[in-house]
Amino acid sequence: MLRKSAMKRIAALVGRTALSCWHHGSPLLPPLPAWAPGPPYTCPQIRHLAAKQNKGQFKGQKINSKPVKLEKQQKQEVEIKQRMTVSELAKAMNKDIDHVYEALLNTDVDLDELEPDTVLDEKWIKEAVKRSGMKHKWAKLVETKVRENKDIQRQPPPDPAQLVPRAPVVTIMGHVDHGKTTLLDSLRKSQIAAHEAGGITQHIGAFRVQLPSGEKITFLDTPGHAAFSAMRARGAMVTDIVILVVAADDGVMNQTIESIQHAKKAKVPIIVAVNKCDKPQVDPQRVKEELVGHDVICEEFGGEIQAIHVSALKGDNLLELAEATVTLAEVLELKGDPTGLVEGTVIESRTDKGKGPVTTAIIQRGTLRKGCTLVAGKCWAKVRYIFDEYNQAMNEAGPSIPVEIVGWKDLPSAGEEILEVESEQRAREVVEWRSFMEEQDKLKEDQQVIEAKQKQHQESYKKDRESMAHLSWRQRRAALYRANKHKLSHRVSEKTEMEELTLPIIVKGDVDGSVEAILNILESYDADDQCELDVVHFGVGDISERDINLAETFSGTIYGFNVAANKLVQQMAAKKGIPLRLHRVIYKLIDELKDDLSSKLPPTTEENIIGEASVLATFDVTVGKKKIPVAGCRVQKGQLDKKMKFRLIRGRNILWEGSVTTLKHLKDDVLTVKTGMECGLSLDNEELEYKPGDEIVCYNESEIKQKISWDPGF
Repeated sequence: MLRKSAMKRIAALVGRTALSCWHHGSPLLPPLPAWAPGPPYTCPQIRHLAAKQNKGQFKGQKINSKPVKLEKQQKQEVEIKQRMTVSELAKAMNKDIDHVYEALLNTDVDLDELEPDTVLDEKWIKEAVKRSGMKHKWAKLVETKVRENKDIQRQPPPDPAQLVPRAPVVTIMGHVDHGKTTLLDSLRKSQIAAHEAGGITQHIGAFRVQLPSGEKITFLDTPGHAAFSAMRARGAMVTDIVILVVAADDGVMNQTIESIQHAKKAKVPIIVAVNKCDKPQVDPQRVKEELVGHDVICEEFGGEIQAIHVSALKGDNLLELAEATVTLAEVLELKGDPTGLVEGTVIESRTDKGKGPVTTAIIQRGTLRKGCTLVAGKCWAKVRYIFDEYNQAMNEAGPSIPVEIVGWKDLPSAGEEILEVESEQRAREVVEWRSFMEEQDKLKEDQQVIEAKQKQHQESYKKDRESMAHLSWRQRRAALYRANKHKLSHRVSEKTEMEELTLPIIVKGDVDGSVEAILNILESYDADDQCELDVVHFGVGDISERDINLAETFSGTIYGFNVAANKLVQQMAAKKGIPLRLHRVIYKLIDELKDDLSSKLPPTTEENIIGEASVLATFDVTVGKKKIPVAGCRVQKGQLDKKMKFRLIRGRNILWEGSVTTLKHLKDDVLTVKTGMECGLSLDNEELEYKPGDEIVCYNESEIKQKISWDPGF
């Protein structure tokens, strides 16, 4: 009803207005009266009509009368997931890594420990997104399938009916320079020892020896040097019998004890060979008594261990030692399975220029032939060639036979288990699975370390917050700003760390075991507070141009053990100023490494007191218009030398250090004043006041080269 009445009133108003305008002579604009000074006017009612038109009165007229709303700025959405790294979060936010660091500033996240690959907790992922003015959303879950275990294991024990007798694998162990290699040299009738650098074995030698009686024995010669502990352990694990060589003149030494421990851990029987019995005034009996203290009891003392007195140099009693070995092997009833898939152990590995990656291995089961597909660790091989210890090609090799295998795609580590697989595809599956599992294990270890550091930092952060609990929020904020001010001076990626003393090194060796031995020694390095030792690369093979370029990048030094560098590489190293340290004896390499570390250390200053004098009286001397204070002294110890440095001491306080401008004895200028003599001297500081009883010390300073405190143990 109200709406209809309103419509009627509007219609009447429109009618009256139109009629009024028509009487003025125009339906739109009336004519101007003669008295009107301004522009034509409209009827006053038209304003009301215009006001009403805004409401869409007329049919068919559509006017958008909705109020304009300001659009709210949309926040950027960041897709997050569990266990994101710093770099992944930065990428998801479309920012650089420094932005994430700045977003986490003044939180209990330890920025100093934060790296691009550091995994962040969910709490800090959300906090970084929130502080960046963004909002997060969870990424869609992708169903991950559990990866099938593709690894390969050893075969079950063979049928006893398939077993056949095999040659014993005998390892020669003992202390360095006790005659192990010379003993094998005599047995083998070759000159192995003559070709060894420094007279010590640098890696495991594996070969067969045929005795006059026709029996064959596979011998492993392990290094006796302290650096090669891992090689000795490896030799003990693949052997049937250990011959422990002890020199009659030296007795039981460190590596002798270690060899005994390796043999007992591997549960391998021992035969003692007391060597160098041809030397005058030696007592083999004393050696056997010393062995009793290490639970190695010989037969004559009621034990079960055979002890043979030999002379490796002259060949005395070697046949008796070989017979004792064969007898023990017969008691052990050593048998092997020549059928089925091949199993073995990598004794040593190296890179040969013509053959590529080569491994020395002992076959423990099956028969190795050309074309076999083998897996060792994360490497696999399609066997192309098989060689014996004399570098003669072989068609096949059965249990207990040492061989060189050619055909590896990569170089396996010494000590790895060799297993045969059906095909190359299966070998790749095994290698991929083992690489995947190693990566997963590494991620778990890294995460444990990160969590431990984060926990430690959070505890420290809580303590700091508790210590500020009594402060207002403004005071607390100011205190936090002062504490973190140094972190704000540079963006994280632009931080320039203080230059620390560091020696970057590259290690190259002839075989994997040698490199392993050097790295084991470097693990004992404990002088990082003096100079940091950084192994940037290690590998097997001769020095290459790649090694030179890598050393140039890190400003490092190359250490080569039993490897060579051709003329081109040497010229390249000389041109780029890269030091090459090539050695054939391991302890000489370590000695030079210690010298290089010591050369990095700044010299220390040592003070030597030359003389001491006491001030007896003071007086002034006029020189021109100046009055110069002079101390009258008597030399109590040593002498005063004008060229040296001086120090003025009063009580326990040092008042001045510098040089002497004038030194006189009676009226003569002198360079030195000796004990008991009196003199007058003036110092280079004219404002000093001397008092009777002051001491003047004459001294000099000398620089002494520091030595690295690291002791590798030999």
